[in-house]
Amino acid sequence: MAIAAGRPRPDTAARSEAGTRTGPAGWVLRALAAAHLAAVFGQPVFAGVYLSGDFDALRWHELGANTTTSLGYAQLIAAGVVWARARRSWPLTATLAVVAAETVQYFAGLDGALWLHLPLGVATIAGLVVLTAALWRRPFPRPYRRAGAQQ
Repeated sequence: MAIAAGRPRPDTAARSEAGTRTGPAGWVLRALAAAHLAAVFGQPVFAGVYLSGDFDALRWHELGANTTTSLGYAQLIAAGVVWARARRSWPLTATLAVVAAETVQYFAGLDGALWLHLPLGVATIAGLVVLTAALWRRPFPRPYRRAGAQQ
């Protein structure tokens, strides 16, 4: 800790280290993205079981679609919080793109438009893999507060 004009001041190293640690909003976003990714990987499995002749698996595919979509919307809210708290816009933009594709894919599946549902599902999974990896690679720092600032 350095002393300047009689007032203690945090060292630059301590401030830069604290600025790179991920805050609670970032951890929530990461957890939701990981759960979203796990849920979305189940979808092709359920579809494959259904296409193999187990018609009950269509119900599992529908339940998985509802779960995946709900997790996507929760992730979108968390990405909005990260944007508001850490001033990082890319997670919100990327999550919005994935969730928009997922929503179109959801309704294509309900409509039976497999020509759109299947390739969009593959693209959505690929996009979510890349997004989740990026979310775990980069820190989402807490907002910097000056020493003595009111909270």
